[in-house]
Amino acid sequence: MRRSDVVQATLSAVHRAQTSLPPWVEDLIRQAEERERDPVARSQLQAILENVALARESRIPICQDTGLPVFHLQVGREARVDFDLQEAVADGVRLATEKVPLRPNVVDPLSRKNTGDNTGRGMPRLMVETVEGSGIRITAFPKGAGSENMSLVGMRNPADDPLDYVVQEVAKRAANACPPVFVGVGIGGTFDQAAALAKEALIRMPGTSDLDRGLLQRINSLGIGPMGLGGDTTALGVRVETACCHTASLPVAINMQCWANRMASSVVEEEGWSTD
Repeated sequence: MRRSDVVQATLSAVHRAQTSLPPWVEDLIRQAEERERDPVARSQLQAILENVALARESRIPICQDTGLPVFHLQVGREARVDFDLQEAVADGVRLATEKVPLRPNVVDPLSRKNTGDNTGRGMPRLMVETVEGSGIRITAFPKGAGSENMSLVGMRNPADDPLDYVVQEVAKRAANACPPVFVGVGIGGTFDQAAALAKEALIRMPGTSDLDRGLLQRINSLGIGPMGLGGDTTALGVRVETACCHTASLPVAINMQCWANRMASSVVEEEGWSTD
């Protein structure tokens, strides 16, 4: 496997993620616009759809906040990688910062000094999953600050209802996360595991279980609506991921994503790379 292919595949995935939405995300927004009863909410959804179309046609970022560089990598057990995968993806991000272009968002947490190229200690963030095969699937998942800032991990009492907690916290936070939102929920595991589960839930959308659909209905009944102006659609999707936890603890993580649930993938094989 060539390092240059990983770099170019990363650049392509980032470019497509920044300038167009996955079809299923755009379909959900369009469905929400068609069934929305509130005229103000409907106008907001129409503006979102117009924004998406203009970005796709002009090949420019959907949002001025081009987010943090987050990636989900599915690495085949038989993939032959004789280079630093983290640094190869970082080089793709550096190219994307210049060519897409991306707003430089990555700063040192203490000095607040901007790195200038969206890379740095811990960035890009790679979530790596080992799968069967010999290739690598690279999914770019840009994460803007508006929705990320409204996310949280709570260490709850085991007697608490975790779903009630999710609804209560979404009610407090969704209006500031550019709704209608997507909500990833992680329940159980350890403190850090719950947060990872919530992020994975966003990446693995759409949620299809009865639990997911019931939680989505409860969140939409809040009436927060698009851009927090009221309406029927506060969330477009919800997914819950769980892991077993200690008998004395109940970690619950909520990772919100704004309506621009941006993601795109490339696949790298021995013979080259392609879009997915």
